[in-house]
Amino acid sequence: MRLHIPLTGLITGFLVIHVFFMWMEISSCNSIQEELAAPDSSRMPEKPGPQVQSRAIGADSLQLDTVLYNQILQHLVNNHPTAKWPVRTDYPLPGAILPFKRIVAYYGNLYSAGMGILGALPADEMLQQLQKEADRWQQADTVLPVQPALHYIAVTAQRAPGAGAKYRLRMPDKEIDKVLALAKSINAIVFLDIQVGHSTLQEEIPPLEKYLSMPDVHLGIDPEYSMKNGEVPCSTIGTFDAADVNFAVDYLAGLVRRLQLPPKILVVHRFTQGMITNYKMIRTVPEVQIVMNMDGFGGPAKKLDSYKGWITNQPVQFTGFKLFYKNDIATGGHLMTPTEVLQLYPRPVYIQYQ
Repeated sequence: MRLHIPLTGLITGFLVIHVFFMWMEISSCNSIQEELAAPDSSRMPEKPGPQVQSRAIGADSLQLDTVLYNQILQHLVNNHPTAKWPVRTDYPLPGAILPFKRIVAYYGNLYSAGMGILGALPADEMLQQLQKEADRWQQADTVLPVQPALHYIAVTAQRAPGAGAKYRLRMPDKEIDKVLALAKSINAIVFLDIQVGHSTLQEEIPPLEKYLSMPDVHLGIDPEYSMKNGEVPCSTIGTFDAADVNFAVDYLAGLVRRLQLPPKILVVHRFTQGMITNYKMIRTVPEVQIVMNMDGFGGPAKKLDSYKGWITNQPVQFTGFKLFYKNDIATGGHLMTPTEVLQLYPRPVYIQYQ
């Protein structure tokens, strides 16, 4: 859990929460004050096809390769399908990225080194390191081409109420534009992440529409900071219901249909049961590809338990897994390797580094 502890200027704090016999997470949370001037800085068949043969595929195809789609789904479950996996959904529209590529993303905010690797290193060094990670993943699984990504927190939860008492801060366009430019320089895609605080997705997604209307820009939503109980962000773990996720799905699907875009990806963060309620009611549609991303940190055993409990055992569509350069080690674990992560069932198609 990422917690805000005000100091001065741009601040990241840490707080430890102990939960008996449950997941324990410690992580950074921004405290960017709103008063501060922004510094520069068709349905899937019941039996998928045979084992996939390695070949690259672009995300700009005019026709979906359904045979390859089914083969890759088999690869993701290591050719051991179950009643739950692979998830049976309608085929995506042509141009879909998933599951044809594995996304490897760097997460964070340009204002804060503590919120993730995206803002912790100088831009050139950060991009070089991301490309090295992408190469490691490509070597670990030669079946799926790797797609680099920058996952930018565009709306950050705050411990102070700020303007409108929404306990969130929207990043200025010029900062989002910087991330888009960095992504373009390495042919990466972009995710804009939302931490609503006391606001809602209905309020926070529309202001990002000009960016979400771009083919290579996708969305992330973080229930950890959705404080439906009215508490201060980071004082407790927040929650989204299926209805919240479905709003995001419907909004993105509307953009795809209206602007004739390739499918959008929606990343939903999760590391506890309560972060997502009524998961069986989450809708899948051809225009949007949903990734449930296990984003808790700690030792490998704890991370694997959370992945099995709330991702594997509560399937939606695709899966993701987050790796923390600092916190996985600081809490007594180690940074899991691509080979270790690829032992998960199912294999995640979205990898996020913080």
